[in-house]
Amino acid sequence: YQDHVASQLAGRAEVWSPKENGGDSRNVLAHLDQWVFSRQPDLVHVNCGLHDLKRAFGAASAVPVDEYERNVRQILQRLQRELDGAVVWATTTPVDENWHHQNKGFDRLEADVEAYNAAAHAVAVDLGVPIDDLFAVVEREGKARLLTQDGVHFTEEGSQLLGRVVAECIWGYLFTKEV
Repeated sequence: YQDHVASQLAGRAEVWSPKENGGDSRNVLAHLDQWVFSRQPDLVHVNCGLHDLKRAFGAASAVPVDEYERNVRQILQRLQRELDGAVVWATTTPVDENWHHQNKGFDRLEADVEAYNAAAHAVAVDLGVPIDDLFAVVEREGKARLLTQDGVHFTEEGSQLLGRVVAECIWGYLFTKEV
C-alpha cells in the first residue's frame, strides 16, 4: 500500500522506504542506520511482525515473541533517541490463516498476530510512541474482502484503504502531533 500512501501525500510529503522488504524485527534493527538515520526523516511510520511470526508448518515462529518484543523496544528507543523526527508504530495487519496455509509454503497464525501486536503495543505505550492501529482498520472493514487469496497481502481495495489511513496518520501527526 506504500504507493497509495505516496499518491495521497504527493506534493505534501516525500514517502520513502527501502526497495527490499524490511523483513523481520532482527533485520529492521540491523538496518536502521542505512534505512533511517542516513535520511533523517521528519517522521518514521514503522512496523515489523509478519515475518517474525511466520513459521514452517508445525514449527515455532521465526522470531519468538519475547525476542520480538525486545527488538521492537530497541527499534523504537533508537528511533526516539537518535532521530530528530517523530515515530509512529503501526500494528501488524490481520491474516487469514486458512487461506495462508493453503496457498503459502508456511503458516502465519491469527493468534500469533494478536500476541505479537499485544507485545508491540505494550512497548509502544510504555515508550509513549503513538500507534496507528492498522489491525483494527482491516478487522473493522472486513479482512475477507481486503485480503488476497494468500491470506496476507491486500487486494487493490485493501491497499487503497490502508494507503489512505496511513497517509492520514502521517499528515495528521506531522501537523497536529496526534494519530
